[in-house]
Amino acid sequence: MLTNPTLDQMQSLGLAGMAAAWRELAERNNANELSRDEWLGLMLDREVAIRADKRVRNRLASARLRFPEACIEDIDFAAPRGLDRRSTMALAQGEWLKAHENLIVTGQTGTGKSWLACAFGRQAARLDHSVLYVRVPRLFEDLALARLDGRFPRLIDKLTRAQLLILDDFGTHSLTDQQRFHLFEIVEERYRRKSTLITAQVPVARWHDLIADPTVADAILDRIVHNAHRIVLHGDSMRKQKAAPLLTGAENSEINHP
Repeated sequence: MLTNPTLDQMQSLGLAGMAAAWRELAERNNANELSRDEWLGLMLDREVAIRADKRVRNRLASARLRFPEACIEDIDFAAPRGLDRRSTMALAQGEWLKAHENLIVTGQTGTGKSWLACAFGRQAARLDHSVLYVRVPRLFEDLALARLDGRFPRLIDKLTRAQLLILDDFGTHSLTDQQRFHLFEIVEERYRRKSTLITAQVPVARWHDLIADPTVADAILDRIVHNAHRIVLHGDSMRKQKAAPLLTGAENSEINHP
């Protein structure tokens, strides 16, 4: 007689996992053989699992990853790009996030930097860290507009609040005075408080020249590079290796070879 009212109370309290487990346990043939402690334990386990899954989904939705399906388990270690399995899987454990350290991924275009960054972002969300992905060129545009319309403090707060900030495509061009200021604001607020993952085509040794102002460059790089793990990818573009044949290939060959 208490089953329906109890389920209703669980639902009203937001205990959907416990309610689902209650229903499943009640339908078991051996339900009466379980003790009250066993019932409660199984129900709590289900509630914890559902809440954890929901929290990860919410974190991933907020992260807005460029490759939302990228994950550590799908990393292609067979591709000839110098990606070490042991060190990568060690980073996947997330100790660098707990220590508020950084991660820098460099390599030529097409070597999988952005995808790998998103895989680490997804792993961070699984480890219960908040994540935010941004492309650096677009970020600088947004920050410049935010200074004009009054959103700048809120945007900076959003960028500094994320436990893992992914800055993708850094170093596509030399920085302006305003961009140097914006980058310094971000790294200064995050230094030793949060972790930052940066991808770039340009090797770290050339970042000083990209920032262009020696004093500001020293300040920025001191806060980014010196406590950062590094992954350097080599080889040809993986896009070329995995590209599907063109549908018009046969037609073009007929045209080119009468």
